Amino acid sequence: MNFSSSSEKIVSIKGLNLFYQIDHYHNQSVKDYLIKLVQNPLRTLRGKNRYYHVLEQINLDIYRGDRVGLVGINGAGKTSLCRCIAGMITPNMGEVQINGKVRAIFDTSVGIVPELTGRENAEVISALIYPEMDNNERKSIIDDSLAFSDLGEFENVPYLKYSKGMQTRLSLSLVSAKGCDLLILDEVYDGADIFFQEKISQRVIKMIQESGAVIFVSHSMEQIEKTCNRLIILDQAKIIFDGRTEQGIEVFKSLKIKS
Repeated sequence: MNFSSSSEKIVSIKGLNLFYQIDHYHNQSVKDYLIKLVQNPLRTLRGKNRYYHVLEQINLDIYRGDRVGLVGINGAGKTSLCRCIAGMITPNMGEVQINGKVRAIFDTSVGIVPELTGRENAEVISALIYPEMDNNERKSIIDDSLAFSDLGEFENVPYLKYSKGMQTRLSLSLVSAKGCDLLILDEVYDGADIFFQEKISQRVIKMIQESGAVIFVSHSMEQIEKTCNRLIILDQAKIIFDGRTEQGIEVFKSLKIKS
């Protein structure tokens, strides 16, 4: 489903299935188990295979210019889908094709050294996020990100002294400093205050207009409504809605009421 003006696909997913095998144990006495072991050792040792389906038969296209909100109740498979798209998890079945560079942030604390200052941590994180850049380019990114984060004099204060909001400001400012083909933000807005959420949303929208697409995972319908032009709802490992944001929010609200 395409809600952007572009026909260029950034992500193409066909028949994606992700599941894990679960060890199954019967509630039985040691005596019963030993009797079964003698009577049929292979079947008893092998037991019954059970599978937990994280994602089931996912088909999805994301186009350049799409700002996709990804929602679902806890355990619906949102983060797992994002990790499959980012290449961090290999699905059991199906294929994921990416046209371009993916940048994903699942945890704003990744790469952080608490004892270092905000600026020093920005240097560490930028080397992880932008390894293709030379030192001068990264310095420009760092200076821009610190100015955007509004940390002020706190940029030279140890990170361990930062509030959750300040930590989020630093990480989001860095990850959104330069365009990419697909940016994935998994519930990383939640730590930011309402004023910075608005500011970072405008920055990300501008970045997407200049480059590719974005996937937001968030529990905030207000944030989704402000930022996204498309909403995908995951429920019980499957996509149950893919459409306009406003309509999707109503569908999700009714789903939450039923659950």
